[in-house]
Amino acid sequence: MGSTQPPHTPQPVLAGTSRAAVFLVFTVDHGGEDGARDLLADLSGLVRAVGFRVPDDRLSCVAGIGSLAWDRLFEGPRPAGLHPFEPLRGARHSAPSTPGDLLFHIRARHTDLCFELAAQITRRLTGHARVVDETQGFSYFDQRDILGFVDGTENPEGARAGRAAFVGEEDAAFAGGSYAIVQKYLHDLPQWDTLPTGEQERVVGRTKADDIELAEDAQPSDSHVALNQVEDADGEEQPIVRANMPFGSLARAEYGTYFIGYCRTPAVTEEMLRNMFLGTADATHDRILDFSTAVTGSLFYVPTTEFLDDPPAPSRAAPAQAPAAVLQSDAVAPRFEGTSLNIGRLELPATAHATSPKAL
Repeated sequence: MGSTQPPHTPQPVLAGTSRAAVFLVFTVDHGGEDGARDLLADLSGLVRAVGFRVPDDRLSCVAGIGSLAWDRLFEGPRPAGLHPFEPLRGARHSAPSTPGDLLFHIRARHTDLCFELAAQITRRLTGHARVVDETQGFSYFDQRDILGFVDGTENPEGARAGRAAFVGEEDAAFAGGSYAIVQKYLHDLPQWDTLPTGEQERVVGRTKADDIELAEDAQPSDSHVALNQVEDADGEEQPIVRANMPFGSLARAEYGTYFIGYCRTPAVTEEMLRNMFLGTADATHDRILDFSTAVTGSLFYVPTTEFLDDPPAPSRAAPAQAPAAVLQSDAVAPRFEGTSLNIGRLELPATAHATSPKAL
């Protein structure tokens, strides 16, 4: 007799590097829950339809669902680790929490397929959800970020990547899923470029030309590498799977990195971020934050393909108030002019106060 366990087919979290990407974050309108559910159930078909046009471009899409949207969309249990992104306020730098009900991480070899799928998703959600962030990422030389360093060097590979990224039997009802934390960082390139290469390497913790981690006795305690190494109680390193992409606008002099980290539990990524923003016993903060400012922050659960294709029953609990008001109570957004940061496309509720963020 075959196993009665349901299949756990992960979404393409481990699709690997791509030359192009689009990140879309939506908030679901009050009353738009059915439209959002319908789109999620049809997403696999949309990806196949668009990707069929150019099969060699390897189009993929990962969909995630935010904490405040979950109970509005589905009856039944919640993923054990799903909660709103927790803002961090350090002595010098802060990581804001910003609204996000749905995340779509679209990847392909070329921009046209990414754009087409993003357009199809947006059309389907029109009248049901609102785009609050659209970021178009691109591959920069040999997988470097805008600061000039290789990004994602320490990503786990093979079976280790799966163990790092996907929920296991510790939350059996949601096994095969993952958690995604996303942040958008703006870089102060003029200030960064004043540093000599050797000093930049001490900030990052790796050599710039050949991407070699600095020797232990030369590794600063406040380097990005040092503060992103998280270990469990047994001293075993706890990796995450990064799929970061650079983005930028020359006209607006905006240069950044879209951080997206997948993990079987959000706790690992959250510990990395606490180290970066709140510091440790050996470092006040990650020194890279002196040149990079976080302007968004959201957490999502990434269900299995089976969950999306055949979701649980709709939620019977009507939201007590419009989602924008609910979201604003949980979100700590950066202060800015108007309703857009003009980074790709980022919007926050019009109730936010207005002053412009700037790199520190």
